[in-house]
Amino acid sequence: MNLIVSGFETFGDLSKNPTIDILHALEQEQVEDVTLTTVILPVVYQSCFHSLNDLIDDINPDAILCLGVAAGRSSIQPERIGINLEDLSAEGQGPDNNGDRPIERKILEETPDAYFSTLPNAAITAEIQAREIPSTVSNSAGTFICNTVLYRLMHKINSESRNIPAGFIHVPATPDMVTKRPDLPSMHLDNQVEGIRRAIQVIRDSVKLDLER
Repeated sequence: MNLIVSGFETFGDLSKNPTIDILHALEQEQVEDVTLTTVILPVVYQSCFHSLNDLIDDINPDAILCLGVAAGRSSIQPERIGINLEDLSAEGQGPDNNGDRPIERKILEETPDAYFSTLPNAAITAEIQAREIPSTVSNSAGTFICNTVLYRLMHKINSESRNIPAGFIHVPATPDMVTKRPDLPSMHLDNQVEGIRRAIQVIRDSVKLDLER
């Protein structure tokens, strides 16, 4: 299986972005029967999807998994849906890395209000939980850059009639990111890497099953 996995650069007042470390770990110890291509995306509304879009066109992958950090969440969370909205008024979130702070702005005009992920989210969550790592399906990817990437990704796949399973997973902060914020939950990077590796195995097996039908 040819798989694209994306992460994000650091942003705001966060000291790091664990998705970068997750991608590096996956590159060093890849999942069996998976050819992995990774990409780090900018935390900028207007350009966050450009390099991922080009990569999809270049390699025509069998599946796509996007990763993002959500400080404040306590588990690894596959996202169920991306909505056509960019709005920081209710996020408690600073602007993107170019200073953009949209209020009730559509991602794309004259397109659907939302798209669902096509990854096997329930199976992914169950497999991660089976490894005694917290995981739950999330019904909101927010309205920051993560949601924008998920929405644009699913719009591309749907509008171009591509049969590519794709979606998004949020991971928590790591302990070193919250040393001054003990009220925020965190998860050790090793558990995050293992959880995402298990997610990739589930995606691989799902793609294989579809090809055999």
